[in-house]
Amino acid sequence: MLLISLLLLAAPARGEGGGGIEIKSFTLEAVDKGYQINLDADITLNNTLEQALEKGIILYFVSKFTLIDSHWYWLDEEVARSKQRIELSYHALTRQYRLSGNRMVPQGFDTLQEALQTLGKQHNVPIEMKSTLKQDVEYIATLQVWLDISRLAKPFQLEWFSSKDWNLSSEKKEWRIKLPAPHKNLL
Repeated sequence: MLLISLLLLAAPARGEGGGGIEIKSFTLEAVDKGYQINLDADITLNNTLEQALEKGIILYFVSKFTLIDSHWYWLDEEVARSKQRIELSYHALTRQYRLSGNRMVPQGFDTLQEALQTLGKQHNVPIEMKSTLKQDVEYIATLQVWLDISRLAKPFQLEWFSSKDWNLSSEKKEWRIKLPAPHKNLL
């Protein structure tokens, strides 16, 4: 399996009260049927978000990766993407934190720290290709992880406008990348 790795060392984006998301590393892998990404990030919640979670509010985190074919003579074209939404919830009856999402088996955790560590490690996430990708083309890649406020109930969305405690997002990373050659099966 061929890899393209990117180590992202930047200051974490932090809201008030100490919460933040820092993307630590990223890999793009060629696999049998296309490409997949692996993402490692540190995610910490501020006091406001921890209290909301413990009161039964589900927090929705989104990670989005895109590949853009940039044309000097025309509009840029998004040629591939991966967008994953993962729900973080707390169940008072069982006193467990829970992660669930569209590409993962729901998991329970005894501590918030364990849940956040697992949330920050998103591996083997497939990339949806919108057009044919070429290894000899240099693409613009973008990556970002954030708390999706639009999925919260309306009163919390309104509170977001008056409080920065609900604004939790990594910096949007952008770089130029060439794709690894697809994995060839020798059988």
